[in-house]
Amino acid sequence: MISAAVIAGGKSSRMGTDKALLTLEPGGPTLLERVLAAVRTVADDVLIIASDRPEYARFGARLEPDHYPGGAALGAIATALEAAHTPRCLVVPCDLPFLNPDLLAFLADLDPGADVVIPAVEGESRQGRGGILQTLHAIYRDTCLEPIRAHLRSEQRQVIGFFPEVRVRKVPEATIREFDPDLLTFFNANTPLALDQARAIARERRA
Repeated sequence: MISAAVIAGGKSSRMGTDKALLTLEPGGPTLLERVLAAVRTVADDVLIIASDRPEYARFGARLEPDHYPGGAALGAIATALEAAHTPRCLVVPCDLPFLNPDLLAFLADLDPGADVVIPAVEGESRQGRGGILQTLHAIYRDTCLEPIRAHLRSEQRQVIGFFPEVRVRKVPEATIREFDPDLLTFFNANTPLALDQARAIARERRA
């Protein structure tokens, strides 16, 4: 049993408009609808984390306001775990138009006893670990809640900050590429340029 939470309450400042409601083709599903469709392949309990977005109710998922305003992604993960109806929750943002359902199913089944199941891809990031942990494409167990809350209370908002306190199952890039050779599942359509790129990818796929 697993829940899924879609983070959709950001300001979309880099996009300049509510990115959740944008589409890749005229008349097509919104970014939020695309993400919801993907996570519903692995979860029956689906929620949207967004404050002051009553218009999202039309998408048929539970709306949950952010319990930790100012808590950034870590606060959203805590909100997801507090609101989920199951002990484990997949957490993704609303701007991943090419989420890979087969990969999501693999992650959900991989290590149910782990506190965190998370993809790890090659590259440099501010995480300082010689790679990039996809913290908003991961599954968290409710056992993460207490360490997350402690970090939020101390105003430490880096998601990986609490990882040393729990059991983390990392999924290497080579394994991920078996399901998604181009790693499109992590593609963020969060700027006008990225949205244009996503639309081009979608056109190629339709062709």
